[in-house]
Amino acid sequence: MSAEGHWLLKIAILGDDAVGKTSIVSQFVDNTFREDYKATIGTNILDKDLKFPELNASAKLVLWDIAGQTQYEKVRPGYYEGCSGALLVYDITRSTSFENIPTKWLMDYKNFVTKDQIYILIGNKNDLDNQREVNKEDGEKMAKEIEAIEFLETSAKFGVNVDKAFIKLAKEIIKVKIST
Repeated sequence: MSAEGHWLLKIAILGDDAVGKTSIVSQFVDNTFREDYKATIGTNILDKDLKFPELNASAKLVLWDIAGQTQYEKVRPGYYEGCSGALLVYDITRSTSFENIPTKWLMDYKNFVTKDQIYILIGNKNDLDNQREVNKEDGEKMAKEIEAIEFLETSAKFGVNVDKAFIKLAKEIIKVKIST
């Protein structure tokens, strides 16, 4: 399969506040992690260029780290416009953040984007396994139920599976775009 060319992909990073969305993006873009938590106000936009030699393609990922606080619900729909895909992120130590994925984040996302979307379910903070409230099997089960292309547990702190999530999502989006 050849996907020659350069692609511009807008990726939404969605989930409750304090699940680690900003940390995941920072780890992917800059290989950094900050211990002190600062809530995202509205949205934070960063980008990163990737090369996919096996597809003879490259892509600029424009990453929209969207605030999870309730007070931003009314402005969120505008942030979804033009999205190519999303990472749906929950915190493995907070079951409510997991429960909100299908009922809040995915439903909200699907209401404001084109019908055929690609997304990955992320269980973040797997470095805090001793505080786990959501087991891996439940994450895998939900990923199937919501038709995510992949389920990964990540550690933004240590970079575990962070690059893999973004690269997998970008590759799958490119494959779909060239086949349509």
